[in-house]
Amino acid sequence: MNFRKKIAACLLVVLVAGALLSGCGAGSSTGDEKVLNFGCTNFSDSLDPSTMTNAAWCVSRYSIGEGLYRFDEEMNAQPYLAEKYTVDDSNRVWTFKIKDGIKFSNGKDVTATAVADSIQYMYDQEKSGKGNSTPSVYMQIESMTADDDSNEVKIVTAKPYADLCAVLAHPYFSILDVKAGTDLSNEPIGTGPYAIEKYDAGVSIAMTANPYYWNGTVPYDKVNVIFIDDSSTKAMALQSGDVDVVENIVTSSDLDKLRKSKDFNVSETIGMRIGFSYMNQKGVLADDSLRKAVLLALDDETMCDVTVGGMYTAGASVLPSTLDYGYDQLTDATPYDVDAAKKLLDDAGIVDTDGDGYRELNGKNINLNYLTYDSRNLTDFAEAVATQLDVVGIKATVKTTDADTEWNLLVAGEYDLLATNWMTVPVGDPYSYLDNWYSKSTANYCGYENAEYDRLYEQLEKEMDLSGRIELIKQLQQILIDDSAALVHGYYHSNMCSSTAVTGANINTADYYWITTAMKPAK
Repeated sequence: MNFRKKIAACLLVVLVAGALLSGCGAGSSTGDEKVLNFGCTNFSDSLDPSTMTNAAWCVSRYSIGEGLYRFDEEMNAQPYLAEKYTVDDSNRVWTFKIKDGIKFSNGKDVTATAVADSIQYMYDQEKSGKGNSTPSVYMQIESMTADDDSNEVKIVTAKPYADLCAVLAHPYFSILDVKAGTDLSNEPIGTGPYAIEKYDAGVSIAMTANPYYWNGTVPYDKVNVIFIDDSSTKAMALQSGDVDVVENIVTSSDLDKLRKSKDFNVSETIGMRIGFSYMNQKGVLADDSLRKAVLLALDDETMCDVTVGGMYTAGASVLPSTLDYGYDQLTDATPYDVDAAKKLLDDAGIVDTDGDGYRELNGKNINLNYLTYDSRNLTDFAEAVATQLDVVGIKATVKTTDADTEWNLLVAGEYDLLATNWMTVPVGDPYSYLDNWYSKSTANYCGYENAEYDRLYEQLEKEMDLSGRIELIKQLQQILIDDSAALVHGYYHSNMCSSTAVTGANINTADYYWITTAMKPAK
């Protein structure tokens, strides 16, 4: 699948981790050491990929762990730790040849058994309930065997897969030494160019070059990942030289300033990410009229263009308009119309009977519990949504938390609206992402049910032809739009900003790769 790509003043409190920053930028050194300081949002206080999705992504983003396959810029899975594969006619028996000579950062060989152990660990944690990650959403395994003599792993899947290589490129399947005896939550051992030296949860990660790295030269001797959640603080840290690279500046004025300066490089892309809010249909939002009225009351264009300063492109579907899944053929069932929203509520008997300015449903005041966290303008959207809903007499209380807590509350179903930002084609196409609304899925955290959606989704599972998959995905999108199944904010413009002392700091189409060996000192 080819994708069209388009291109408040705060104290630097987090930077008091001065030991990490003492004079060590991309162009500075202690002796001949090359040091990179990378500022980013803290998405998880664990690095155990089984703990939750965010933790798995962090392992990949910080170049600690790598997969058997890796996505290129067109979201095609290319061989990485695997050399090649074979698959039988049923598309269920897959054999992967692991490259010879690869070692973990502790010096141990990456054998077929080690690969199988790493993959199996994820499933064992999911089955036991110890982890919130859901590898079975992406790959259902019937059996897995390892042959160290041939260095091959055979995976027999419970159903056919059109491209299991793309599935194995997901961060859930980063290959780690799970038998090393280290605590994966703070010291996962992978094959990536950098290895953890010290992890201070919520503050920073100190990493050193992996002396056993298999895929070329490691550009930096040390990399310090410094957690800075506030976007403007990240921009200030970059401008002051406290960090060399930052991900996702989401304040438009800060980003414009960096774009216009000759001292910084800005890499941007739009393609796969969407900002949306889950609508929990196990609670008050089970009412169809209320959900539809919520969407009718929202001015998406103004929120995307003004509220978040053009950091998103407005749209109606749960899949971005930049992906080739028939967006132009879809119909928006709930275009912005405040009068229509009010009339729909009135006709449904969802009215204000006590004169407090807010409507009631079934005799109870409506007060939507709206969860969000500070990442990619999500809090801005949540607050703007609450303000616009107020106009039609719907109360929403915004609660800002951290990414881990929000995820746990999502899984527990303890919310009405929950703002999030997802990569929509996590394994090269949106099948696993659309699982969010499949009623039989353990990942259906919003309680959505539609028999026709389920039927088409199950048909998509079996469809191996690309054109047939595209047509089914288009139909699934329209059903979700017609049912007001999700509150779509818009399609996110990702970015990576760097000092000119660094070269190769580019944002990838696949948002799994941030710190890479392409990121090097400019001199």
